[in-house]
Amino acid sequence: MNAHVIKTASVLAFERKLDPSDALFFAGDWSTREDSAAWAAVKIREKSVRGTISNRLKTSGQDPAKLDAAIQNPNLQTVDVAALPADADTLKVQFSLRVLGGTGEPSACNDAAYRTKLVTTVGAYVQSNGFTELARRYAGNLASGRFLWRNRIGAEQVDVHVAHLKDGKAIASWRFDALGHSLRDLSAPSGDTTAVAELGDVIANGLAGRSHVLLQITAFVRIGAGQEVFPSQELILDRGRGDKSKTLYDVNDVAAIHSQKIGNAVRTIDTWYLGADEHGPIAVEPYGSVTTQGKAWRQPKDKLDFYNLLDGWIIKDKVPDIDQQHFVIATLVRGGVFGEAG
Repeated sequence: MNAHVIKTASVLAFERKLDPSDALFFAGDWSTREDSAAWAAVKIREKSVRGTISNRLKTSGQDPAKLDAAIQNPNLQTVDVAALPADADTLKVQFSLRVLGGTGEPSACNDAAYRTKLVTTVGAYVQSNGFTELARRYAGNLASGRFLWRNRIGAEQVDVHVAHLKDGKAIASWRFDALGHSLRDLSAPSGDTTAVAELGDVIANGLAGRSHVLLQITAFVRIGAGQEVFPSQELILDRGRGDKSKTLYDVNDVAAIHSQKIGNAVRTIDTWYLGADEHGPIAVEPYGSVTTQGKAWRQPKDKLDFYNLLDGWIIKDKVPDIDQQHFVIATLVRGGVFGEAG
């Protein structure tokens, strides 16, 4: 093999192996959470509000009278809002998650030698480690309700049900008290370690291609009657329309969270970057990008980004330490287009 110098394929792409659906919002009562018929869809509605000007203004060199007039103007805006009805105290969030096998096998690769070396290398990792570590972390994020994002904050109780479906029926199921799980520490609390390990085994079997894995995740979040809930916000690229200052996401008139945002929460397992002790887990991304912090935690200059690690491992036979191996494989599970820059 070494007679042929291996170089990075110019076309290299991987399909994601954790495939979540959009998460839909329903409203009901905490006491009837076992009764699936009692839950009505959460709708998005518009409201127009008369706010105040509160953003930072340019003050240097401005005419005080003009400035005063600008601040006194009301800030009129139309926004989307989603809330529970006045007689419902619990939000139900439901989505499905497919776990696919074939990690490390590119969906597109235009260099046969590179492909062979890549598949062999990933095979060696799986042989010695399996998917146990990654799957346990993914399971922990389902158990902790991380996918609820802002809806988890300040909730009184959060009950997460995970069912492993086959032929449309649950062949195994687990329940978790999500608030008992820390979002910073990915290890399960003592009462839930067995359940998280069992769910992790199912996810690991799916990633290894040993079984078909379709999970249905249902979270019940007790937040209080009439309280606001938080679906995904739509990114409006055409700002020219300017009719609404906040547009929320819905699927057929049911408030929802984007599947991309659910996927981001599930893969928030990277505690192998520099600074993880202080900042906790981040989503697996090639450069460790966290847009809310305006920071990339895996800069190429530190040689800990996905591309440096992958090229070192596949092309230069420099095997990364086990933590960074986990990160590289988790990035392949994430999927993406990773070919040589043109």
